[in-house]
Amino acid sequence: MRVELWDKPVEVTTDGGDHFRSVRNSREALECLLTCCGDKKGKSFSVARRTCLSAIEGVVAANAAEQAFRAAAKDAGILR
Repeated sequence: MRVELWDKPVEVTTDGGDHFRSVRNSREALECLLTCCGDKKGKSFSVARRTCLSAIEGVVAANAAEQAFRAAAKDAGILR
């Protein structure tokens, strides 16, 4: 399992917008998707989850996971 750092962290809000978190790699993104995102049934959530898992396994590039995570965070309303 590889976990490459992203070029630029993705900042998301947590705890209803009271706190912020920097997500710096696919493993952190996957954990955030499973704990921070309210809508776990949306298409962008599913794509991000799959892409992050594939990036952790080394099947896809880390930047693909970053882009998918950013889209899912935006759709969930937690992208800062």
